[in-house]
Amino acid sequence: MSSTTAGQVIRCKAAVAWEAGKPLVIEEVEVAPPQAMEVRLKILFTSLCHTDVYFWEAKGQTPLFPRIFGHEAGGIVESVGEGVTDLKPGDHVLPVFTGECKECRHCKSEESNMCDLLRINTDRGVMLNDGKSRFSINGQPIYHFVGTSTFSEYTVLHVGSVAKINPAAPLDKVCVLSCGISTGLGATLNVAKPKKGSTVAVFGLGAVGLAAAEGARIAGASRIIGVDLNAKRFDEAIVILAKKFGVTEFVNPKDHDKPVHEVLAEMTNGGVDRSIECTGSINAMISAFECVHDGWGVAVLVGVPNKDDAFKTHPMNLLNERTIKGTFFGNYKPRSDLPSVVEKYMNKELELEKFITHEVSFSEINKAFEYMLRGEGLRCIIRMDA
Repeated sequence: MSSTTAGQVIRCKAAVAWEAGKPLVIEEVEVAPPQAMEVRLKILFTSLCHTDVYFWEAKGQTPLFPRIFGHEAGGIVESVGEGVTDLKPGDHVLPVFTGECKECRHCKSEESNMCDLLRINTDRGVMLNDGKSRFSINGQPIYHFVGTSTFSEYTVLHVGSVAKINPAAPLDKVCVLSCGISTGLGATLNVAKPKKGSTVAVFGLGAVGLAAAEGARIAGASRIIGVDLNAKRFDEAIVILAKKFGVTEFVNPKDHDKPVHEVLAEMTNGGVDRSIECTGSINAMISAFECVHDGWGVAVLVGVPNKDDAFKTHPMNLLNERTIKGTFFGNYKPRSDLPSVVEKYMNKELELEKFITHEVSFSEINKAFEYMLRGEGLRCIIRMDA
């Protein structure tokens, strides 16, 4: 593969966002060769995450257009830049919106995955190496998104944001591990760490929340209580789907005349053992913390709040030995840990098929946005070769 294209500009199709909130346009773009410590990938499958939609709508941040979105994907290494030694053409990989340089204090710590060099940056639309984009149309630069830009047949990433995986793993399934599914799964398995037989509450039953529930199921939780304000989440079809992830009970706070943490405390003889908050709502964060049992309860915050949000709780909630934690990408180090998550799928410990509710061709990518904007399903796989 690399013998004919390495070191050359590649012309390929990409879905370009020219303006905020406007349908993506399939364009022919030029993708420059990878520079030092960069890798050029051929993307085979990608999926749509809510983060793509949020920034496409230009909510809450400085708009940066034209841009190529996309950050959940699976692909194959086409060529590598100078200094890249642990990847070669033909390797099967997952591109990741954050990274692991393996040299900073965070990367060397067993407790952190927040790489100093490659931590997510939603404002940067260029490569770190030279401050330039690798995408262009007739000489006009097209900006990158979170260092991945997987809505393109070819893309260029820093080597630290590329996880090499088992080549036998089906990329149309494991591509969803690049972001949301790993975030929810890791929040439970790596941070909340529920014991077998414990009770877990999950706030928010979208893809990330159901991934957190999947983690609780894998850990052997006896009760998994799904909490959501959206009445649509309690439609029969969604309930059936959620039960596949191990959710045993459902609570809509709107159905009760008392705070939801009190409802959960009554249901569980004083509080749940673990809670995972996956909405970004301040009220959900407070409830997730206050619903855990005193003495041993742990609440884990996953959802990203608005930048000016703040919440308060009484200090006695902490003094009574409740613990609150935060997590980023499920505390997974992309290069070191994602290969083992893929192996969980290969060993049938982790089920990914149930997260995938739609599939479209690349030319139909705007349908994926429509599904998400309507709140339909969980993940939509986009086939790049169709």
